[in-house]
Amino acid sequence: MLSPQDQLTELVRSLETQQHVFATDPLLVTEKMQAEEGKPLQKLHRRASRIDSNGNLARVLAKIDGRIKGIMVIMSIVWCVSGFLGLFTLLQSNVVNFFYVLVCLLGFHTLMLGGWLVITLINQGRQSPSWFANFVSPSYLIRGKDDVTKAAVDLYERQLQHSGMRWYLGRFSHQLWLATLTGMLLAIIFLLIVRQYSFSWESTLLSDQALIGLTNVLGWLPDLVGFDVPDRSAIVQSRLVTDVMPLSVARQWASLLIGSLLMYGIVPRALAWAFCALMFRRKKMRLDIKLPYYQKILNFWQRQVVDADDFQEAPAPVAPKATISAGKKLAVLLEYPSQQDNWWQAGLNKTTSSDEVESFGILDDRDDMDRLISYLETTPVQVLLGVHSQALPDRGTLRKLDRIANTAKYGLVVQLLSNESTNTDHIPTATTEANDPKNPQAVRYQQWQTALAARDIGLVESSASH
Repeated sequence: MLSPQDQLTELVRSLETQQHVFATDPLLVTEKMQAEEGKPLQKLHRRASRIDSNGNLARVLAKIDGRIKGIMVIMSIVWCVSGFLGLFTLLQSNVVNFFYVLVCLLGFHTLMLGGWLVITLINQGRQSPSWFANFVSPSYLIRGKDDVTKAAVDLYERQLQHSGMRWYLGRFSHQLWLATLTGMLLAIIFLLIVRQYSFSWESTLLSDQALIGLTNVLGWLPDLVGFDVPDRSAIVQSRLVTDVMPLSVARQWASLLIGSLLMYGIVPRALAWAFCALMFRRKKMRLDIKLPYYQKILNFWQRQVVDADDFQEAPAPVAPKATISAGKKLAVLLEYPSQQDNWWQAGLNKTTSSDEVESFGILDDRDDMDRLISYLETTPVQVLLGVHSQALPDRGTLRKLDRIANTAKYGLVVQLLSNESTNTDHIPTATTEANDPKNPQAVRYQQWQTALAARDIGLVESSASH
């Protein structure tokens, strides 16, 4: 899986390509971070966190991650309980066949562990099993039709297809086996505390000497860590026991049973779990900052670094000067209100009367746009569009400008309005102030200049620029 910071960064990328509306404008955040210091990946993480200023994206990711981990915890508990109950059922008799119980405890487990080891050594493929991705698919765990939920689910499903997930699957499989073996160990300890057991062995083909040798081999590893192992006389004495055996002998067999479960069951499985965890950490999915989306952002942040000796910066595009036509005009505010009623007067010729200007109001939603287009199709006017200086020339805004310019019979001119009033003292001029890359207002002003120049739409110049 990606780290939480990488997941949030990748989710922002996915949503931004879908033109999702975030809590904070990504363009504003990207511009403000241009002068900040930090490694590229660190800056991308900070950018994603600031775009998700209300924490909505992080909450959705945390919800999916929490439910996946919750299912794994529940399954581990179920496996532990099943191991406990299975062994509890097996040890109901007071006289226990030691080797039969040991095979029931470790036989299938050893076969599965050996099979996993062989497959791991032989398998050269790097893809995780497809059934695992389908089994833990977030689409089954979280329901939602909003863009954020869909993008988050898609992000998790792409992570489940990563090659490193084969180690994640192995770790989870070993975790379930450890839970089962732990349940068995708890059951053995509990039953040996509350009940008196006698241990025996019986065989048609094997002699006493063969069983003595087998027991010594089996007890070698538990004996190294301090568990008691039955001696020669105890092994011979335990053949075909049908009644209570001496307590000292029973304790030796009980110690060997617990030691065998630990040393041949739990310890090897724990080592396999640790190996898968280490390999998953090494093969962990990383954020690919070489994608065009990230490269575009990183190149924007590095754009100020130029060689002054041989680099000649191309002149910034400048919008044409607005020409006020004769006849009727329609004043329209784009999305933001103005603090002054007759804001358009700064852009009118001295010979133009205010009576020739009709106020449309604020152009905000789709209904306003349909109403404006219907008016322009039937009425020949020039449109005076007032744009707040903090407004972004994004794709949606520029589409509105194109539509108005194509419909207005006498053309369209744009007037940028400042924050505090309709005077333009705070709007950068086409001087050094307007070209200052560290001035956010200057950057925004130049963006409007570029967008209007590309569309040949006139811009009302402020008094400060004359």
